[in-house]
Amino acid sequence: MLQKTTPWLLAASLALSAAAPLAVQAKPFRWTRAVDLSSWDVHAQNVGVNNALHSAIYDTLVEYNSKTFKPEPALATEWKQISPTQLRLTLRQGVKFSDGSALTADDVRFSLERAKAKSSNYVVYTLGIDRIEKVSPTVIDIFSNLPNPVLVNQLTELRIMSKAWAEKNNSVDPKDIRNKEETYAHRHALGTGPFQLKEWTPDQRVVLEPNPHWWGKGKFSGNVSQIVYTPIKSDATRMAALLSGEVDFVIDPSLQDLARVRQTPQLKVLEGPENRTLFLGMDQFRDELPGSSVKGQNPLKDVRVRKALYQAIDIASIQRVVQRGLALPAGALIAPQVNGWTRQADVRWPYDVKAAQQLLAEAGYPQGFEVDFACSAGRYINDEQLCQAITAQWARVGVKARLRSLPFSTYFPMIQRNEASIYLLGWGVPTFDAFYSLQSLIRSPGAGGDGNFNLGRFSSPQQDALVERIRKETDLATRNVLIEKALLQDHELISHIPLYHQIIPWALRQSVDVPHRADNRIDWRALRVN
Repeated sequence: MLQKTTPWLLAASLALSAAAPLAVQAKPFRWTRAVDLSSWDVHAQNVGVNNALHSAIYDTLVEYNSKTFKPEPALATEWKQISPTQLRLTLRQGVKFSDGSALTADDVRFSLERAKAKSSNYVVYTLGIDRIEKVSPTVIDIFSNLPNPVLVNQLTELRIMSKAWAEKNNSVDPKDIRNKEETYAHRHALGTGPFQLKEWTPDQRVVLEPNPHWWGKGKFSGNVSQIVYTPIKSDATRMAALLSGEVDFVIDPSLQDLARVRQTPQLKVLEGPENRTLFLGMDQFRDELPGSSVKGQNPLKDVRVRKALYQAIDIASIQRVVQRGLALPAGALIAPQVNGWTRQADVRWPYDVKAAQQLLAEAGYPQGFEVDFACSAGRYINDEQLCQAITAQWARVGVKARLRSLPFSTYFPMIQRNEASIYLLGWGVPTFDAFYSLQSLIRSPGAGGDGNFNLGRFSSPQQDALVERIRKETDLATRNVLIEKALLQDHELISHIPLYHQIIPWALRQSVDVPHRADNRIDWRALRVN
């Protein structure tokens, strides 16, 4: 939940000494998921697959506690709100990058400025950061143009890179994920985290080894000597690798195999709710949808059509059959763990085929229409099966969705180029605050991260004004009232079609000890293989 930043002044020694190291012999850790990361550039593409692996190599100033998800020290040992628009951070001393060079305030300033660059996909986390000033070699001040109640939360996703390394290797600007041009930082990495990158063969293998200069050595319970990550697209092959002992951990197991995993003595399943909501986005910008049977107009601009598509989806059937119970039907774009969520705002429009048909008729499409529908393949649990089920359900009301499923590496750049009429997206909330979703998903696209994943380009002046009020409001109670109002308005406007909040299972060997996290990430510092 959101915490006011004004009283925060935290000491690293208290938080970090709590994790006492265990004397366990170091061992390798082998794991898999369906897709590979798209870049090692920490500011190139803001997606969960990348962020999870980046966190093994690159540190942030602030880190979430894996259980409470309250901010705690990382590269910053303490922070203090000097004024409503000035945050002072004291850097940990003695920190080195994996090449042995020392971390400085200049590296921190450079990295935060880099995250603000035009080609960065992390601008949403730099919202309100007006300038960064170096007070001393170990102290920086972050100045905001307005009071920002979630600035500390945002810092949990802004990873720190070596300024000298980036300059030497022509990687001062982040890679633009929308094109194929590469920078050195795309395939290489240099951070202050517990591991360093030894090898990356895209779509085949990632090998990480311990960072010999890691500042946290001896402070945490992890004991892993090597990390080998192998993306395996096929569900059956991925699970066979776990059952045979070829891998130790599957972060996205096939749901139909969970019972078998539970019955295997050497294996176990960890599961819990994720702070991620799956939904459908719709192109509400173009005057005519490419490839649609409707010419001269865009049916998705009509709220009646969007509501018809919404009410034609039998989410209870999807929850039961496709997701095998590991889904919580959603009426809002944020999950219950996120600050600002309310039960009232999370109510779905009811499944009603007749109502959907009536809405389509009222909108001028009594026979339905044809439309493009893009879906990721292997990014989310049973995502292809989910899209196939929705396609079949829409067909019952006359909407003929031409489904195309694409691998992660090509799917996300495609939808970020606004090349899909309807698309599937899963949205986690790293800040654990609703503003992150409201700003990224429903605010009109603009500068400073506004609408950066509003890929259907929905636009409502009323919602824009409300989101701006939320951005400026520092009183928590007032702010949460505004958030609920924005969510309730979105329920009526149907900027997107919420599907469900994801419940995530992990399948792993009994010998692996790792805390299950709501952000679906491995805590590399606490990871142990016994």
